[in-house]
Amino acid sequence: MPQIQLTVQQRKVHRAEAHHLDPVVMIGNDGLTPNVRNEIDSALNAHGLIKIRVLGDDRAQREAMYQAMADELGAAPIQHIGKLLVLWRPQPPKVKAAGALDEDRMPGPREFKVLKYSKQGGQRPEVKTLRVLGNQRLTPGGQVRRAKAPKQKSIKKGRNT
Repeated sequence: MPQIQLTVQQRKVHRAEAHHLDPVVMIGNDGLTPNVRNEIDSALNAHGLIKIRVLGDDRAQREAMYQAMADELGAAPIQHIGKLLVLWRPQPPKVKAAGALDEDRMPGPREFKVLKYSKQGGQRPEVKTLRVLGNQRLTPGGQVRRAKAPKQKSIKKGRNT
């Protein structure tokens, strides 16, 4: 795959995003082995924007490695400073497993933190963690109650004669 060509503005944005990243892949003295390529490819799939640290001292060799990685993996070279290389590739859309998520499924239990203040003003409030299930509600007083079912309307009130 050929490398992705970006405009100067796009590279500038990606450089700013990569500033706080730590190197994800380290290339040792063996150079760009197939295992390292696979690791870089999986990191690009997972993160999109990655930093790579090269341990070799030869700048020309690092530059050749940088261009080779961008060409082979279909990534855009963003930045090369010293021994750090930054590559970007758009992340592929994630495929959801069939049956992993069910649309009819209701949300699980929720956890709430309730503060109970003491009658004396100088003490700390007591913090309780309450679990509220789907058919329950939390009252303003911090108690868990069953949710009220909607009242049924009278059949007679709905009729128009």
